[in-house]
Parts: sequence; C-alpha cells; structure tokens
Amino acid sequence: MSYEELDHTADIRLKVRSPSPDSLFAETALAMMKIVYGESRFGEVERTIELEAGNTENLLLDFLSEVLFLSEVEYLVFSSAIVNISGNSLRALLTGEPFDPERHRGGTEIKGISYSGFSIVKEDEGYVLDILFDV
Repeated sequence: MSYEELDHTADIRLKVRSPSPDSLFAETALAMMKIVYGESRFGEVERTIELEAGNTENLLLDFLSEVLFLSEVEYLVFSSAIVNISGNSLRALLTGEPFDPERHRGGTEIKGISYSGFSIVKEDEGYVLDILFDV
C-alpha cells in the first residue's frame, strides 16, 4: 500500500499512489480502515459492493462511503479489497472480520469523505489521489 498522511489542521488528508484505478480504490479503502481500526487484520467475512456513478471521482467517493457504512453498521473491519472497475461501474469484494474492541481500538473515527481538495490525477507511473477524511 502506497499512501502518506499529509498535514491538515483538523481532518486527515492522504495522498495515495497506485498503478491502476482498481488498485487505487482498493488501497484507499484499506488505508481508511487502517486509520479507523489500526493495523490490518485478516478474516473470513466477505461483502460485495456493486455501484455505478457518473464519473470516476464520484464512483470512488461512493465506494469509500459504502465501505465506511458497512464497517460501521455491520461492525466489520475490512483487511482486503479486490476492486474491478468497468467504465463508471464498480464491483468490489471486501474481506475482513467482526469488530473486536480489544484488537480494533485506538484508531481515529472517520465521519465522512470530503469533496474538499479531492482529486485523482493520472501520471506516468499510475494514479495519484488526494483525499480528505472528516474526523
């Protein structure tokens, strides 16, 4: 996973780098889980997400919002994501485990994903995402 946390006064700002849109989406979701729950865990619980949006940016924002929603509502901590994007459609398989307060505490609660400062840029080596999480 290639991401770095950037300075921000109140929220969490990340720069994520990846060779493809599929892996960019997956790596960003896992970075979000690491922020909320700490180090990655492995599990056998699976969830599938299928989405459509008007463009790639909205598809990513909708995907991350859905991952956060599933995690909070179903008390799941996701540790892997396989994402397949076709046009403006996405299908993702998330794998994780049930939330355990003894092992998954100590992170930072993310309330939502912000449109502020959000950008996806294609570069020679792949894609770069700047994203802000509201905490």
